[in-house]
Amino acid sequence: MAHAIRIHTTGGPEVLAFEEVAVGEPGPGEARVRHAAIGVNYIETYQRSGLYKIPLPSGIGTEAAGVVELVGHGVDWLKQGDRVAYATGPLGAYSTVRVMPADRLIKLPDGIDDRTAATLMLKGLTVQYLFRQTKKLEAGDTILFHAVAGGVGLIACQWARALGVTMIGTVSSDAKAALAQENGCAHTIVYTRENFVERVKALTGGKGVPVVYDAVGKDTFPASLDCLSPRGLFVSFGNSSGPVPPFDILQLSQKGSLYATRPTLFTYASTRAAMQAMADEMFALVLAGKIKSEARQTYPLKDAADAHRALQSRATTGATVLLP
Repeated sequence: MAHAIRIHTTGGPEVLAFEEVAVGEPGPGEARVRHAAIGVNYIETYQRSGLYKIPLPSGIGTEAAGVVELVGHGVDWLKQGDRVAYATGPLGAYSTVRVMPADRLIKLPDGIDDRTAATLMLKGLTVQYLFRQTKKLEAGDTILFHAVAGGVGLIACQWARALGVTMIGTVSSDAKAALAQENGCAHTIVYTRENFVERVKALTGGKGVPVVYDAVGKDTFPASLDCLSPRGLFVSFGNSSGPVPPFDILQLSQKGSLYATRPTLFTYASTRAAMQAMADEMFALVLAGKIKSEARQTYPLKDAADAHRALQSRATTGATVLLP
């Protein structure tokens, strides 16, 4: 029998239940995938807790890598035995095997193993749209990126270095600062003892940065706006400390005609063609050795609750992967 993590009510990690599930044949436009590695992402803690509403009962998880077992009618771009990975689509990645829409699957190039793919698809494609689409960065730019020692952050450090971008990153400890610097972050700010607004202004000669990337939320807002240069862009793409509170939009004018956006991967990768183009750029950097991504923490699938506890306690660095 196949197994999956299911949630029947929202709450803490304890609501993640490891259950036997029935998995049928793929229908038209679908494929059945047996997972080899499953990515754990902060968005799943929001869905589990009820911060992001999902219909219950439900599976959980959005990112995994594995092999195609069967394809349904009309799927001519995949075949049995293809190695694939994905980062969008219906919830349910926390499972040993599942049926899902085939147009959400990306073939893995030779040289990208399953565990690497499971750390890259959601987090790496997130960096792609942040750096190449939401704000197209150019060599010589200086940016502020919060929580740079996390899964998205470490990929962002390396991608920024590959682009010739100077990254200023916030972290919670000296150990995380060292890790971020090893991965290409030019300047680190330990926010537990340093005022990140003052440090950003000092590092930029008082000018501020043209863009701030923030997945922390409540704890870094509205101070993030004070790090921006006039007409700068505030990019909120997560809220690990809680959601950004409602604010007076006049603050954007008062602080220098600022812009603010709340993008999602699901919008940028809404079509197969768009997602394939994003993945192609990401995989090219990985295969060229400019981005290295690995599972820094692994847990058995049945212990997904422990993975959530570690993630929310900020005890992890880089990517976490579940193994079926």
